[in-house]
Amino acid sequence: MPFTLLEIQEALQSSGDAQTALFTKADQVRAQKVGNAVHLRGLLEISSYCAQNCFYCGLRREHTLLARYRIPPEEIIHLAKEAIQQGFKTIVLQAGEDVWFSAEKVAHIISEIKKSKVAVTLSLGERPREDFQCWKAAGADRYLLRLETSSPDLYAQLHPGQSWHNRVRCLEDLKELGYEVGSGFIIGLPGQSLELLAQDLKWLVDFGVDMAGLGPFIPHPQTPLGTYPSGNLDLALKAIATTRLILPDINLPATTALDALSPNGRWQALQAGANVLMPNLTPMAYQQRYNIYPDHHEACSNLSFKAEHAFKERLTALGRFISTDLGGHKKA
Repeated sequence: MPFTLLEIQEALQSSGDAQTALFTKADQVRAQKVGNAVHLRGLLEISSYCAQNCFYCGLRREHTLLARYRIPPEEIIHLAKEAIQQGFKTIVLQAGEDVWFSAEKVAHIISEIKKSKVAVTLSLGERPREDFQCWKAAGADRYLLRLETSSPDLYAQLHPGQSWHNRVRCLEDLKELGYEVGSGFIIGLPGQSLELLAQDLKWLVDFGVDMAGLGPFIPHPQTPLGTYPSGNLDLALKAIATTRLILPDINLPATTALDALSPNGRWQALQAGANVLMPNLTPMAYQQRYNIYPDHHEACSNLSFKAEHAFKERLTALGRFISTDLGGHKKA
């Protein structure tokens, strides 16, 4: 039975025993619908250049103090192959909106990675449909494009020069082209009420996403929202848990930003419905310059996947294990 907006809002408002029950139920539904496997996605942040000027993002065009970088395509391919040798079944290529990475360059990278028979997820922002089509033909499997807010008015306030409707158009194009489509929202974004957050989560259901990225707002001092308070960890976890209940079979990452609020943020998310982790494989020389929010690279390092034995022990203690398949969305 579908959840109503009121029921979603009530879940987001839960506290005490009700909040504990929400997390327990979400964990049970996760186990029933997607099992105890945790899918690891190897993340490569390939460029910190961005053409956009979003008010919350440290990669915004007007952050002129940021030392930008682009990883050369052949180095990206080499890094991806190293990750595959480590056992990663999905490679995620993420960047600001950087048209230097043309459709052809990205297609070449995808086709080289796909020779190893792994999944490729892209998170490269808004592009023409033709680019999405080119990348799908090259073998891309998934695309993550967060909507950030389901309110066109709030979107316009925070994204100067951008169109909410164009972003939705991109998501619709991706769906029509056969990608597994991921979207999501910033939890605690200035201007976001609890009612609006409930609408955000309902939007995920109405659109029919295959994966949802939900992370707390982390202010960056070099942005117009730099003086606003951070999002709330409990609310972010409740949003993840609620999303698991309303979309039982999707892939739901424990996002890096959770660890910016607590060293155990991602591990808490794994106990509240999440089933995906995205270890950051970007070389540290680059990673320190992917300054999407302060100390982003430190939050990434909290996921100690390199200490493989201890990492697996921690998963085992949660009754979980590392998946050995490609981890696609298996719709019930």
